[in-house]
Amino acid sequence: MDLVLIVLAAATASALAAALGVLPLLVRPTPPTAWLAWANALAAGMMIAAAFALAEPVQGAASGAFALGALVGILFIHGSRAFSQTEGLALNRLDQATPEYGYEVLLVGSLHSAAEGVAIGAAMASDAAFGVFVAAALALHNVPEGTLHTAVFRSRGVSLPRAAALAVVANLGQVVLAVTSFAVVVAAPAALPWALGFAAGALIYLVMVDLLPESYAGAGSTSIALAVILAMWAFSLLHRVLRG
Repeated sequence: MDLVLIVLAAATASALAAALGVLPLLVRPTPPTAWLAWANALAAGMMIAAAFALAEPVQGAASGAFALGALVGILFIHGSRAFSQTEGLALNRLDQATPEYGYEVLLVGSLHSAAEGVAIGAAMASDAAFGVFVAAALALHNVPEGTLHTAVFRSRGVSLPRAAALAVVANLGQVVLAVTSFAVVVAAPAALPWALGFAAGALIYLVMVDLLPESYAGAGSTSIALAVILAMWAFSLLHRVLRG
């Protein structure tokens, strides 16, 4: 199969995984704040592990490009958040009264997925098996993130099926950027450490400024730490299985 089609299929499957986030809401239509905090923590653990995994293919002199790419990724996310005026936006306020809140959460989710798309595309350009692994790991990450987004959209009065669909829409950017990043790196191999670094820096920044603060605000620090560790362990286990 053409590698571009593999990238497209892997990124699309990862984005669609967000729809599975609706499952907890079938049990509890209005989830407790702690549930959303744990969902954030699980997503954070997956993103941290993915960011470190992206450094794996980088060796020697390329490490400098990786570090500079990470800085660019951090600056991109920070700048885009500041430009869109979503910096510091709480992501789990189901009682938020302003009608714009749902759109702001959708925008923030799209920024998250942009970094994930670059991660999938760059990883796939590095090695197809590694790229599939990264896409699978980010698909797992998209499930708890999808729970959070679906709950927010439901609180805006959106029906459950449509809320789940919007959670997927928030991740469609990763499909576009996965294919684009893959094409760029294949055309210019020297861009690989930059792309891997960009994705790693963006993911770590999102965890530190968005997911973990929100998690600690919604649940006890011990349970959040355990959820993060569990997610990182699951990532490591998946890595071993896919590597054989």
